[in-house]
Amino acid sequence: MPGTKKLVIVESPAKAKTIGQYLGDGYEVQASVGHIRDLIEPKNLPAELKKGSLGKFSVDVENGFEPYYVISDAKKKTVSDLKKALAGADELYLATDEDREGEAIAWHLLQVLKPKVPVKRMVFHEITKDAIQEAKEHTRDLDVALVDAQETRRILDRLYGYEVSPVLWRKVGPGLSAGRVQSAATRLVVDRERERLAFVAAGYWDLIAQLSPATDAQSFEARLVRVNGTRVAVGRDFDDKGALKSDAVALDETAAQAIASALRSDTVQITVATVESKPYTRRPAAPFTTSTLQQEAARKLRFSARQTMSVAQSLYENGYITYMRTDSPTLSQQAISAARTQAAKLYGAETVPDKPRVYAGKNKSAQEAHEAIRPSGDTFRTPTELQSVLRGNDWKLYDLIWKRTVASQMADAKGSTATVTIKAGSAAGAIATTEATGAVEVAEFSASGTVITFRGFMHAYEESRDEERNESAEPVEAKLPPLTEGQTLTLEEIEAKGHETSAPPRYTEASLVKTLEELGIGRPSTYAAIISTIVDRGYVTPRGTALVPNWIAFSVVRLLEEYFGDLVQYDFTAGMEDDLDRIAGGEADRVEWLTGFYFGNAKHRGLRTVIDNLGEIDARDINSVRISDDVTLRIGKYGPYLEAPSDDPLVPRRVNVPLDLAPDELTAEKARELIAAPVLTDRVIGVNPENGKLVLAKDGRYGPYVTEADPEPEAAVAATPAEPTVAEPVEVVDAATGEVVTTKPKRKAAPKKPAVVKQRTASLFKSMDLASLDLDTALQLLGLPRVVGVDPETGVEITAQNGRFGAYLKRGADTRSLPSEELIFDIDLPGALELYAQPKYGGRSASSALKEFDPDPESGKPIRIKDGRFGAYVTDGVTNATIPRGETVEEIDFERAVQLLADKRAKGPAKPRAKAATATKRPAAKRAPAKKK
Repeated sequence: MPGTKKLVIVESPAKAKTIGQYLGDGYEVQASVGHIRDLIEPKNLPAELKKGSLGKFSVDVENGFEPYYVISDAKKKTVSDLKKALAGADELYLATDEDREGEAIAWHLLQVLKPKVPVKRMVFHEITKDAIQEAKEHTRDLDVALVDAQETRRILDRLYGYEVSPVLWRKVGPGLSAGRVQSAATRLVVDRERERLAFVAAGYWDLIAQLSPATDAQSFEARLVRVNGTRVAVGRDFDDKGALKSDAVALDETAAQAIASALRSDTVQITVATVESKPYTRRPAAPFTTSTLQQEAARKLRFSARQTMSVAQSLYENGYITYMRTDSPTLSQQAISAARTQAAKLYGAETVPDKPRVYAGKNKSAQEAHEAIRPSGDTFRTPTELQSVLRGNDWKLYDLIWKRTVASQMADAKGSTATVTIKAGSAAGAIATTEATGAVEVAEFSASGTVITFRGFMHAYEESRDEERNESAEPVEAKLPPLTEGQTLTLEEIEAKGHETSAPPRYTEASLVKTLEELGIGRPSTYAAIISTIVDRGYVTPRGTALVPNWIAFSVVRLLEEYFGDLVQYDFTAGMEDDLDRIAGGEADRVEWLTGFYFGNAKHRGLRTVIDNLGEIDARDINSVRISDDVTLRIGKYGPYLEAPSDDPLVPRRVNVPLDLAPDELTAEKARELIAAPVLTDRVIGVNPENGKLVLAKDGRYGPYVTEADPEPEAAVAATPAEPTVAEPVEVVDAATGEVVTTKPKRKAAPKKPAVVKQRTASLFKSMDLASLDLDTALQLLGLPRVVGVDPETGVEITAQNGRFGAYLKRGADTRSLPSEELIFDIDLPGALELYAQPKYGGRSASSALKEFDPDPESGKPIRIKDGRFGAYVTDGVTNATIPRGETVEEIDFERAVQLLADKRAKGPAKPRAKAATATKRPAAKRAPAKKK
């Protein structure tokens, strides 16, 4: 029998805790901890379902694309707890997020819980008392169209991945994956690297003059812009092949130096030709959407997209900001009023315009929240007020959001920009004569200065910009001295400067998100996952802030372009997003759309048709890149390598490509340099006197190392024939009958193969040279770890060894770093004991941790960073959180460690591997008895 309480279900425990404070008695708030069920892996389907059309995808493609969902093992207890809570409730409120994902979670809850009490859908875009009360009083029904759109997306991704990924496994490499959006994002990064590979730098020169109107007056800088009325070329005048694409004249060093030398002559007069002044206005940036927040957090805070969304999720769930997945820059009237009031109070009434600013978004998608990301509430809390509550990254991101929101409602910055044209000429005729320009009659310089007279929104916030190519995008604030037309100027200094055009900059996370949004690929809720996926799959490696594609990404993209052309076309991918929006708006049918995508329709071939007509794919060709006429790069199982002709026409020369060499750095010249380098591998250093094995020096994929090898067997031993394993038939006389009986003797057992003994190996120290390494040093390396001695107090052996993070001592589980690798061989027992007598990490107790921090605010236990089997991870002894790819141990501070642990707790325990459905085993078939002769 139903009770008298109301059950509210949200996604995360943190959100449940915050909402519970505002709902009060009579409400019980529980968390589903994300999705409670998902598509089952096909291999885990019940045996009777594996044979039909459901068996390949866990989606019945022939019967309305019906999915087969299961509750994961990790969520069975959660579902059980929710059912118990529902049994004592008289109403159910589904309060998941208001986007497609949240709507789908609510639908799955309904399908599993099957409530017999009234159900209400409660949505809100901020977690404040007023917002929760408002949402409670204005509930709605579940939006089936939003659910259909999300289900279509999930099924689409399953069809795409399960059809295309196996092709990559067969033709490129195991463990790879293809995805509707990740493949397009990977192609963007690869296309940019292709542009960089094809880029040809162009050189050009210009002149920078320091001029002043009088002897003691303020000097200013001017740049040469014209020679005899023809514009002097700058970076934007060259194409990517290094050729001029305009009628500008390109100065070489000789011409630039000649003009500079001539202008230093006393006969040259320099005068102000024109002075122009224009008003300068700059508008504030719109409030944050998901993509602009990720871009700006990357530029200003150096956050990854995943890190930004993780911190923003925490701020939202704890009631500090509004919902963080939105593509709308619109602010509510409440937020506009709060921002204007705060701006006037902090920066003066004159910084607030008469009318509120209204921003409109380009995307009208129905899936997202309808307000920008801003501080929550009708009165914003300033970052200063929250310094005692928010720490580290949480405070930094809140500060960024607060500044952007307040600045968006402030007045334009005002000022003026003065541009001065300066002419240099000689009454005697030509200033100089050069091969590039001929006779130089007049040289024109230009200088500009921008003066901000009213800072407006700039008191609160200025937007950052991505790297611009060849030119500066925004005028720098600078002041020119008062100048008038006809005024004579004095040349104080002039310098000729050489420049080279720059290649298109690599994508950063910020610029990639911006491009994805501009192309309409993906949606705000997916950008962080897209970038994480292409990094985790090994397609892209972060280098600083740049995203560098790996060579395997070139193979994947090439295969997709040649055999799945539509699927990686940017317009096609963006069109799919628009179709999903139409389904979310109730304007399209999901089954009809999926049928067209998979089986085909009048507009395009279906995915199934493409797969069935792939033809023969030449894996060797797909995994090859022509570097020059005689050098080819191959992407092999163990990484990229170069292949070139050798002295033996049947065996080409192969050289590994260094892992830290970016694709655009592998020019034809660099390839030939790598190939021409002397081969240092397999150099025999000597023989180990203890075991008689050869000691070899090698240069491997991960650097130089030494190893042992068994000596070649002697020729006489090798030539001895092996004992036959099958004997000839034998004739035996039966004693009873006297008949000769031919018998076939038993097959002799083949000799057992000797067990393979793994040879010892050891990496060289950074200070060692592979070419000059001697036998004694090699044997020392192979003998590591070296026993230093036994601790007299504990009786535990102390060893010196080299590890992933450098040289160190080890005593049981207790370690100490050594200042240098050479001390591994030199340190003695007293020196080791002295190191162990010193406190580790500034007074903390010794441990095996790479880093140690203060106790976690939630668990109260010390936080440590440790090195595990699958890489470094953060732990408080209870919860373990892997450090994301792209972040290093050195970059993790206390706040980031706390955030990683909090994120891991919110996700719940890791999913155990699902077991395949057990099938009844058939009894083994009985063999007929053998006939006796």
